[in-house]
Parts: sequence; C-alpha cells; structure tokens
Amino acid sequence: MIKKWFALINDHRISLRDRMFRLVTATCMVALLLIMPMGRSIWNILILIVSLVAMGMIVKASVQKERIQTGATAITILLLLLFPISFFSAGGFYSGVPEWFIFCFIYVCLALQGRRMALFFTLCMAETLLCYTVAYYYPEFAAQSTQQSSFFDSAFSVIMVGFLTSVLLMFLNRMYEEENELSQQQKKEIEELNRAENHFFSSMSHEIRTPINTIIGLNEIILRGDIPEDVAENARNIQGASKLLLTLINDTLDLSKIKSGKMEIVNVSYETGALFSEIVNMIWIKAKEKGLEFKLHVDPSIPSMLCGDEVRIKQILINLLNNAVKYTSKGSVTLSIRCERQALNRVRVWYSVEDTGQGVKKENIPYIFNAFRRVDEEKNRFIEGTGLGLSIVQQLVGLMGGEISVNSVYTKGSTFIVRLDQDIVDEKELGTFTLASRSKSHEGEPYRQSFEAPDAHILVVDDNDMNLMVVSKLLSSTKIQIDTAKSGAECLRLTQNHHYDCILMDHMMPEMDGIECLHALRAQPVGLCQEVPVVALTANAGSDNQLLYRKEGFSGYLAKPVSGTLLEAAVLSILPKELVHLNEEASQSDIEKDILIFEQVKRRSILVTTDSVCDLPSSLRKKFGISVCPYYVCTDEGRFLDEQELKADELLMHLAEGRVGYSQAPEVEDYERFFAQKLTEAQNVVHITMAKHVSKGYQNACEAAKSFENVTVIDSGHLSSSMGLIVLCAAYMAEHHAAKEEIIESVGRMKRFISSAFVINDTHMLCQAGRISKQIQVLCDSLLLHPVLVLKKSKMVVGGMKLGGFPRVAKSYVRQLLIESRNIDRRILFITYSGMDEKKLQYIQNLVQQYCPFERVYLQKASSAIASNCGPGSFGLLFMKRDDAAVSFFQVPEQDRIR
Repeated sequence: MIKKWFALINDHRISLRDRMFRLVTATCMVALLLIMPMGRSIWNILILIVSLVAMGMIVKASVQKERIQTGATAITILLLLLFPISFFSAGGFYSGVPEWFIFCFIYVCLALQGRRMALFFTLCMAETLLCYTVAYYYPEFAAQSTQQSSFFDSAFSVIMVGFLTSVLLMFLNRMYEEENELSQQQKKEIEELNRAENHFFSSMSHEIRTPINTIIGLNEIILRGDIPEDVAENARNIQGASKLLLTLINDTLDLSKIKSGKMEIVNVSYETGALFSEIVNMIWIKAKEKGLEFKLHVDPSIPSMLCGDEVRIKQILINLLNNAVKYTSKGSVTLSIRCERQALNRVRVWYSVEDTGQGVKKENIPYIFNAFRRVDEEKNRFIEGTGLGLSIVQQLVGLMGGEISVNSVYTKGSTFIVRLDQDIVDEKELGTFTLASRSKSHEGEPYRQSFEAPDAHILVVDDNDMNLMVVSKLLSSTKIQIDTAKSGAECLRLTQNHHYDCILMDHMMPEMDGIECLHALRAQPVGLCQEVPVVALTANAGSDNQLLYRKEGFSGYLAKPVSGTLLEAAVLSILPKELVHLNEEASQSDIEKDILIFEQVKRRSILVTTDSVCDLPSSLRKKFGISVCPYYVCTDEGRFLDEQELKADELLMHLAEGRVGYSQAPEVEDYERFFAQKLTEAQNVVHITMAKHVSKGYQNACEAAKSFENVTVIDSGHLSSSMGLIVLCAAYMAEHHAAKEEIIESVGRMKRFISSAFVINDTHMLCQAGRISKQIQVLCDSLLLHPVLVLKKSKMVVGGMKLGGFPRVAKSYVRQLLIESRNIDRRILFITYSGMDEKKLQYIQNLVQQYCPFERVYLQKASSAIASNCGPGSFGLLFMKRDDAAVSFFQVPEQDRIR
C-alpha cells in the first residue's frame, strides 16, 4: 500500500495539485497519530481513530469526484476541531501540542487556494490565540501534567515537527523539480516542433516557388507572342491561378513566422507617394475588371517620407483591398488615408478601406480575424480564398504597435480601419495625390522590351535548369549576352576567365550556396568579377531575407517568381549606362517605380562613415561622400535625431528655459540598420566613432559590427571637428583607392597629431551630463573659471582653467594653443562653436590671424549632441600638428573655406 501511495505521488499523469493534496493530508494524518496520544485518555484514542478514518474517506471521495478543494476544506475544518481537543487534554501550553499548530497553518497554505486559504488561515490564527487565551485565564480547563512529561512532550514535538516539516518540504521540492524538468523537456520539444514546422514551411515555400516561377515565366513568354484570343485568355487564366497560388504560399509562410515569433518588423525610410502609387496600380485594375468604382482619398498634409516597415504596410493594405474587391459585386471600393501629428517627429496614420459589398453579420464580426475561418461560408462558397488574409493583417498590425477595427452592416458593406504610428523622415507634405495622376493600365498593350544591351554580358547562377531557361527567355528580347552556371563552383570557374556586367545568383544551391559563392567571388585572387554587382534571385521571400542579403553584401534582391518587367528593370538599374539603349517608348520612371529592393548597386570598394557628432561642413561631407549615423538628443519633449530633427540653436533655446537636454549614442540596433544600409553602397565600411571613453558609441558600433564581416569600427580618440579631421583623411584615402589596412594605419598615426581642446563658457551642461560634479560647477561659477577640456588617450580631461570674461579667456586660450606655430600644420583650422554671435567669432578669427595664419579656416557650428554637453558660448580651435606623412586632402572650393 505504501508503494502504491509513493507511485501515486510520483505519477506525472496526475495533476500537481492532486498529488500535493495527497502528500500534505498524509503528513497531517501522521501528525495526528503522534499528538493525540499525548492526552493519555481513551477518548483521545477513539477520536484519533475516527478522525483518521474520516480523513481517509474524505481524500478518497474528493479524488474520485475531482473535488480537491472541497476535500481540503473538510479536512481543514476537522483539524480546527481536533487541535483544541488535543491542546487542552494534553496540558495546554505546558504540553508539546502548541508546536503542532504549525501543521494546521502549513496544511491551509498548501492545500487551499484563493479566498478559502485566506479565510482559514485567519481562522487558524484566531483559534491559536483563543486556545492560548483560555489556557492563560482559565488554567483549570487544561489537563494537569507533570514537569517531566511536559519536557518530554515538548522535546518530542519539536523533533517530530521539524522532521515531518523537512520530509514534507523535501517531497514538495522533488515534485516541483520533476515538474520543472518535465516542463523544460516539453518546452524543448515544442521549440523543436516549431523549428521543424518553420523549416517545413520555408522549404515548401522555396520548393513550390521554383515550379511556379517556371509556370509564370513561360506563360508570360506565351502572352508576349502573337497568339489567338482564346489561347491568350487561357494563358491569362493560368497567370491568375498561379498568382493566387503564390499568394496562398506567402500567407501560409507569414502565418507560420508570426506564430513562431520569427516575424521581424524592419523599419526603413520610404516615400509615401511611391507606396500609394504601387498599391493603386495593383488594385484599381482588379476593381475595374469587376465593374467596381475605385475611389482614393489621401490627406495632402501627410509627410512625403516616413519610417516604417514599408513591405508589411503594403501587405496589410493590399490584403484589405483585395478582400474588399473580392467580396463586392457592385458599387465601389474606397481607400482613405489621413494623418495627425503626434509629436515633433511622429505622426499617426489612419488607413481606411471601405466597400459596398455584402458586409458581415453582427454575430460573425468577432471571428473574422481567425485563421482559416471564413464567415458566411455558404454565401461565399464561390469566392476564392483561405481565410488567412485578415488573420495575418491583424497580427502584422499588432507587431507594428497599431490597431485595427471593423465596422460592418450586413448587405450594406464594411469598413476596415488601421492605425499606425510612424516617425517622420521628411517634413515636406505629399500634396495632392489623385487616382488619375497615379494609375496606369497596361491591359491590351503589346509587349515591348524596355531596353536593348547587345554588348552587355551577364551570368545567371541557379542549380535548376528550368529557372535558367526562364530567365534567359524573359531577357532574350533585350539581346543581352547571357551565360549560365548550375553551381557555385562553375560560377567561380567562369568568373576567372570572363568579366560580367552583372550576376544573378540563386541562394539555395547544393554544395556551395549563393552566399558562400558571393564571398568566394569577392575574395577570388585572379577573378575578373570581384567588384561586379551580384543580385540574389531566390525563392526565399520576406523582408527578413532582404536584410540577410544586404548584410551578406548582395547588390539587390529579387524574389521568385519574377515578372519579365521587374527582371528587366532590375538588370537595367545595374548595367553600365553606356551599354544600354533605352526603348524610346518606354518611360524610365515607369520602369523604376516597381523596383522596391534596389537602392545603390554601384558599390564602392570602401565607404568611410562616422557619427553626426563629427561636426563637418555639409560641403565636405558631400564632396567626400561621408555618411553619418545620427546621435540622439533627449529632451523633456522626447528623443530627437541629432541635426536631422533638432538643430543646435533650437536645443540651446530649450536649455535656456531651464529644461533638460542631453545626448545619447545610437543603439546597437541603430548601427546594425545603418551598416546594413551602407553595405548596399560599398563592399566594406570603415566607421569612425567619437572617443571610446567619452561615449558609448564606439562600444555599440563594435557590437553591431559583429553581425557583419566587412564592417570595421575605429576609435578616433577625439570628438567634434577634431574627429572630423580624421574622418576627412580616411575618406580621402578611400576615394583614392587606398587599402583598408592603410586607412586603419593612417588613422592610428594621425590621432597623435590632432589638437583637440575646447574652452567651456558655462559648466552647467557639463554638470548635467555628469562630466563634472556639482561642487566643481558651483566653484567655477563663483570664481569665473572656465575649464579647458582636452582629449588624451580617448579620455576627456581638464587641461587647465581660464579666469575672467570672454575677451581675456579667448586671448589666453588662443595664445596657449598657437604660440608654438612652427609645430602646427597650417593647412586647415576648424573654429567649432556653440551659441556664439558674429562679433565674438570675428574676435576669435582676428586672434588666430595674429598668432598663426591658416590657409583655410572653417567656422563650424557644433551639432546639437555636442552643444548639449558644452553649452552656449563654448568653442574650440581644432587642427593638426605637423606630420610629414600626413595626407593632403583639403582641396575644396574657395567659397567653402571661410564662413
């Protein structure tokens, strides 16, 4: 029987609550068996026997009827009755019974739940206090016991209570550990199942896309020809069915990603006009084919550029509009877009899709977002669809932090409203956006290639013969010379002996996949295509795959199946312009508007980037092609991008009102997005950051660079325009085809020859930023002291103090820096300042001319991130000391030199 009881306690098929009830009840029965004989009376023995039998019956009945809480409540009431009897019959608090009251509390806590536990715990406390009170004021109610028996009972009770409590806790710990292990094992199994499911859907998507690519591609070739109308109609039906099947595959794949938590929202800058144009061009023709009127209402005040997941927003709207067209037999479909400014750099956009279709019954509205659920199935049985679209829409909106709602009147129509909050990239308003100005029908127009390039030579790499044939046929009218390779190894053999103007590369290939082949191609010692743009032409769809291919260094990305128009547009955007002869009847803008994935495919070998705190004139940044990753400036009104969303003058006005403002380095994710974007422009990125001990920018950039093989992060050891001098040197070397190792070595040497010192007018900002203590700030204000901050070994230190007003401080500072003019490289000087007027700037320039005339002097206003630390009235003279090996890179127009 004991073995059977232990087996029940360890049986995981029985619920944990059930097993715990059995365990604690059995422990309490043992406790009763030990304490009742302390009364040394035949009545105690009889009560004990009856109680044990009753408890056994309660346990059996409650387990059989699955009423654990009821059984535990009954046993708790029984214990509350038995313990006072035992207490007074054994001798009150002079006996060993009081220690056993602990078991009543333990039982209540472990066996009961919720309000019952709180109620009976209170009753246990009240009963204990009552027993002690009665025994104290009315000792005659308690049985008399000798001192010897009291000591013995007390010692026995303490030992047994400790023993039984320990045994109970050990059993409970073991039960919880086993449950935890079982839970972890089940979690691993679920994760493995999810991985297997994702792999299955991904593999199936890839495998199904390959034959669909062949069907759609060859069918398009048929439609291009001069064929009878009945054959053309059949071909168009095949095309429609293939695209419907492709939509089903995409929906299934997206749903599996969302369920497994693998769906990623990738926020990028996008043009609202281009997004709306593409949606309109996809939907209005479908509406026209059904005889529906398509209406478009766009708020003209919506910003022309926003930041969001353009791919997912388009997917949401197209799903909703397709549904509207699908379930509307007559009337109209309307897309309305309006916006409302939320903050300085944020806007709330409402997308409304309204139709005059059959609507949804009131009782079915709660279920329309369920996957694989189609409401009013009998009425909709002739309408194609799977019921996945709205489920995916709802979950995508949720992932982007938005909301979706539906209003519908049965037989009258439905309105779906999506709300999304997005960041503003360009404040310029979109203006008037009409359907007439944006839509264009190509129905009935004969095919005509967009360009010809008989001298161009491209390579198509794919392990599938049918895919190679489809691409060759789709591009045949362009007269491009096309070579094909069925593996990565064959691609590398061909590129050793032939130069190609473009390579289209499949990803999933045996032995050597497309990514491995790309890396081998870039590192090929005697290859002729190391710098040739390579486009991923693959069946791996999705925005996360686009990010993958960008990171790996592809110049672009096309998802199979691909149309001939898009394929031509992609190749056209990559081929050298001198090899291309455009078709006079083809509009270049019409060709390019469908390309969503190409940005800049003419990539440099090395691109030098930096942070917005480098404080360089825009003319120099533009001349040397220097891209900057913006810092953040945090204020009482929110977080803003340095110089893009908040200028230094605006920040200083904000600070002058006594409000908070401080700089913050870009996050790791910000750098990852920045590097991924820049790798579409160059094979390698060299990123130069502010001094690593002054900001977290260096550490965050290094962490982000771990995701890329061709991003190098360098600590400039300086900040502001002194950091800008180093950036200019590196950018000049990159422009003149210096190797990456040469750039890194030159930057390392140049750091030692940069003079980087700033005189601070007001120390409040330094104190607020945590650079100096409050005591030092008060001392500086009281004594009119102005610290001179110097960068040494990537650390900011106080290099001295200047006493007095502005003229005295400026003269002393300039004299100290420029007195040894023979050691100064006089080619260029930056006077970088924050919140200073023209009169003071002219005074500083005159002082500089007295001590050390420079060939070029730049008056550079500090960025808002730098100004938030140094405050108004601060400035610095930033220049190089003599270095015979220094690069001569300051060849700028005369008008840009002094301003």
